Amino acid sequence: MLLVLLPPSEGKADSGKGAPLRLESLSLPGLTGAREAVLGELVELCAGDEEKAREVLGLSEGLRGEVAKNAALRTAGTRPAGEIYTGVLYDALDLASLDAAAKRRAARSLLVFSGLWGAVRVTDRIPSYRCSMGIKLPGLGAPAAHWRAPMAEVLPEAAGDGLVLDLRSAAYAAAWKPKGEVAGRTATVRVLHAPTRKVVSHFNKATKGRLVRSLLSTGLTPRDPAELVDALRESGYEVESQAPDRAGKAWALDVLVEEVH
Repeated sequence: MLLVLLPPSEGKADSGKGAPLRLESLSLPGLTGAREAVLGELVELCAGDEEKAREVLGLSEGLRGEVAKNAALRTAGTRPAGEIYTGVLYDALDLASLDAAAKRRAARSLLVFSGLWGAVRVTDRIPSYRCSMGIKLPGLGAPAAHWRAPMAEVLPEAAGDGLVLDLRSAAYAAAWKPKGEVAGRTATVRVLHAPTRKVVSHFNKATKGRLVRSLLSTGLTPRDPAELVDALRESGYEVESQAPDRAGKAWALDVLVEEVH
């Protein structure tokens, strides 16, 4: 089975009118205790001193309303995570327009990392929230450090015995680093502007979204990083790959693009 690790989006859709959050209903139940710890501290922080909460969360004056949103997380409506996360990558992925078979593949394969939830599947029902992996909560500290131990217990099983395609940004990759034989079948991907060999943030995200959409739409299930490279090249992508030089390291893939848009 293919497992795709995605970053969340900073921008999020409204929570919607679904039933309130039930932590025990989320995928990866081994993370429930760690989720409760972050949720409890975040709600307490945001229900208290608004200015302190805004400072901790790194929110501008214009985003002051996010504090009240966090304070109400336990009672807010929910909707599938695939509808909550918006932004460039998710616009390009466009889950809503996939056919039924591709949506089933997305439900099985996509895992979105989060400072608040650890990681969720796109079908998990969550409220809209604000809690990046880069903040420091007063009691728990940095979420990335909080998530490392529970992730190390839960994620290897979620990875199964198939390919792991890691499209996370550095902040979210810090919460779980594949190790051992899992690392050997993990491929990390950068998208580079071919003429300059530089990462361009907007196009990096858009290309990753389109790449995942292509895999889901075609039903391609490469079993390892080498097969992934072949599959991407057959789909028209220019890919450079670097196999790990020792055990316990992931493959590194660069997808080269000519135009930035």
